[in-house]
Amino acid sequence: MHVHAHPDDESSKGAASTARYVAEGVDVMVVTLTGGERGSVLNPAMDRPEVWADITEIRRAEMARAREILGVGQEWLGFVDSGFPEGDPPPPLPPGCFAEVPLDEAVGRLLAVIRRFRPHVVTTYDENGGYPHPDHVRCHEVTVAAFDAAGDETRFPEAGPAWTPMKLYYHHAFHRRRTQALHDEMVRRGLESPYGERLERWAPDPEHDRRITTRVPCAEHFATRDEALLAHRTQIDPHGAWFACPREVHQTAWPTEDYELARSTVPVSLPEDDLFAGVRDLVAATAGSGGAPGD
Repeated sequence: MHVHAHPDDESSKGAASTARYVAEGVDVMVVTLTGGERGSVLNPAMDRPEVWADITEIRRAEMARAREILGVGQEWLGFVDSGFPEGDPPPPLPPGCFAEVPLDEAVGRLLAVIRRFRPHVVTTYDENGGYPHPDHVRCHEVTVAAFDAAGDETRFPEAGPAWTPMKLYYHHAFHRRRTQALHDEMVRRGLESPYGERLERWAPDPEHDRRITTRVPCAEHFATRDEALLAHRTQIDPHGAWFACPREVHQTAWPTEDYELARSTVPVSLPEDDLFAGVRDLVAATAGSGGAPGD
């Protein structure tokens, strides 16, 4: 189960590893906490009055297409996008938005999906939200609290019978080592890298590098990732920064998607190359030939 703040996050973070696991027969569920109602239109070709006027339904349609491409199930939790407050100081968040909803209300809704779907592995963002969007930070808080409460039958009994997921991961989709590797490979091929100035401003962070515990090989699924990204037409400009680096450079320079193991109820040996490390054998032992685990 991947828990995300907005439609498009499931395609920009972990989509190739999702496609890999779907191809292996894993049942994958995406939980989208908000409708992305206050998101920007980042593709100039979609920046039109009629798009802005119908942004909620357009983003739902984009999500439906991405879901179809990735081969996943998906549930909307129904919270309202908080928007990204900009300014110094930043303006107050809109009343009733997701980041302002009481924690237990959001945890209860997510727990109902966890206990119904019964995932073995859950992914979300780290405590910084991947980047400091209030919905991403709140998504982290809600997911961690739900993961910790899911197996306790005394907590949120109205959310259904208790279920204990085995592992919780944080996405680390964008980090300096990966960006440096992409830059170096583009330079090696004689291509103009879009990352040079960014890297000059981006100090190495060995402490963050050490947080990455799990690198999932999935280069052969980067095409599916890209197709899912392009389904989010309001968010992704096919001629923009997302596609400034050729796919074959990605496949050569950094053929994995990267995660941090945050919780585990099964023995692990780090580093890992599989979100289901330690899970598969245990599931097989307890369920016989009952099929693949949920993600």
